[in-house]
Amino acid sequence: YKIWKKNTPFLYDLVMTHALEWPSLTAQWLPDVTRPEGKDFSLHRLVLGTHTSDEQNHLVTASVRLPDDDAQFDASHYDICGKIEIEIKINHEGKVNRARYMPQNPCIITTKTPSSDILVFDSTKHPSKPDPSGECNPDLRLRGHQKEGYGLSWNLNLSGHLLSASDDHTICLWDISAVPKEGKVVDVKTIFTGHTAVVDVSWHLLRESLFGSVADDQKLMIWDTRSNNTSKPSHSVDTHTAEVNCLSFSPYSEFILATGSADKTVTLWDLRNLKLKLHSFESHKDEIFQVQWSPHNETILASSVICSVSEDNIMQVWQMTENIYNDEDPEGSMDPEGQGS
Repeated sequence: YKIWKKNTPFLYDLVMTHALEWPSLTAQWLPDVTRPEGKDFSLHRLVLGTHTSDEQNHLVTASVRLPDDDAQFDASHYDICGKIEIEIKINHEGKVNRARYMPQNPCIITTKTPSSDILVFDSTKHPSKPDPSGECNPDLRLRGHQKEGYGLSWNLNLSGHLLSASDDHTICLWDISAVPKEGKVVDVKTIFTGHTAVVDVSWHLLRESLFGSVADDQKLMIWDTRSNNTSKPSHSVDTHTAEVNCLSFSPYSEFILATGSADKTVTLWDLRNLKLKLHSFESHKDEIFQVQWSPHNETILASSVICSVSEDNIMQVWQMTENIYNDEDPEGSMDPEGQGS
């Protein structure tokens, strides 16, 4: 780590580090960006969560100053002023397994807890400092699961539609927009079954009724909410040789998605023919827990791997060749754009 940190000026335009009080199992950039008048930086915000040692946990929003692209960069200035600042801390029931904001209203943030409940918070209705009593007061409590989990996904095209994956082998769907104003408990709208312990779930980014799920059973399943059969997916495919931990639909192509697995590979798929994998990335050294597409470049895919304590943590960024979408070359070829530790 010390060698990498010493060489960061030669590797990156900007690297900022900040030690959090407690580890966070989740992180997501909020979409709003503030540009103060007369300043050469922009104010960005993050959603975080704590994982404490039996102390009070919190859902957290934080802000960070990032220099504008055309600003003259002063590294020493940002080393002092560019630290993350905690804006809001909301009492939470146990560690925050995952937190995700609703695309149509980023003030609405939902969280996965160590229990079976899903909590929904409106950050505008909570004070910046948490209640000293430690009492957790979510604006909504979603019920339907029997165990905890990690998968959580808001529908980009249907406001209020939320999917959750759980170790209880189910995927739950809620519509919080249909909830009466009174009462905080929301019962599940639909339960989908077909997997063993479900690890991750994700709505399709372009089709409002489609979503995908992956699980310990090594399968990728594609579901259509218009179907009356909630125990049989539209498609089911054996994807990896070990548990599948994550999936991500391409924001640019309605057919392309990626999966990441405990077998140390990231695999690219085409919904038009799930019998054949487009490509498999095999350069990771340990289990893959997250894979994500670049929102700015159609062909860039990033994946992150969490290793054991004795191993390095590695993130790899891949630049795909254009013919990955060409039917004449279904296998596709890819070259790594770079990797950092």
